Amino acid sequence: MVKQRFFITGTDTDAGKTICTSALLLKAQQAGLTTLGLKPVAAGCEDHGEGLQNSDALMHMQYSTEKLPYMQVNPIALEEPIAPHIAAQHIQKPLSAQRTVGLLRGVLMINKANFICIEGAGGWRVPLNLNETFADIPKELQTPVIIVVGMKLGCINHALLTYEAIKRDGLEVAGWIANRVEPEMLAYEENLETLQAMIKAPFLGEVPHLANMDIEKVAEALTLPASA
Repeated sequence: MVKQRFFITGTDTDAGKTICTSALLLKAQQAGLTTLGLKPVAAGCEDHGEGLQNSDALMHMQYSTEKLPYMQVNPIALEEPIAPHIAAQHIQKPLSAQRTVGLLRGVLMINKANFICIEGAGGWRVPLNLNETFADIPKELQTPVIIVVGMKLGCINHALLTYEAIKRDGLEVAGWIANRVEPEMLAYEENLETLQAMIKAPFLGEVPHLANMDIEKVAEALTLPASA
């Protein structure tokens, strides 16, 4: 079976990329695919005795059928919970697209998973350094993109700017997900209808607000990209 790879971006920090990525991995597994979730760069990592690790990467490992060492899933682990390029500067280990893509290619070349999700950090234009952004990673890999829209006030502008930037960068938007991060959002349905009309890409599902995170329930709300 042909490998399918997707880069997962969000309209903002805390849009729900990690939850949706893990739910897509579970959905693909339920469809009979072998899966792998990767988080190449993560800030806000903690050391509980096995080196710096990130909760997002650990969640992807939990929902991946392919079991890799932590360092292959999250090769660049930064301790400070701040913008990754600043956290990297503080420890004098600057980030670069070339190194990050090289680390990813090393894993992708040897792994045989059918369905692979690569989660970014924050939004589409989060810097890797003062000259490059996370967008340079999927651009170099030519990976279709899935957008997770955090449904809250301002989401229409954020979503359309993200969609337009991805298209300008020459990449395919494989789909988008509406994640209800604010349960009391005013005019929620009208906002959702506007996004459905204006984003010219497949709508992969509407994630309800959940008081307790339940990846299985999120997976139920999603459909896989058509190319999967």
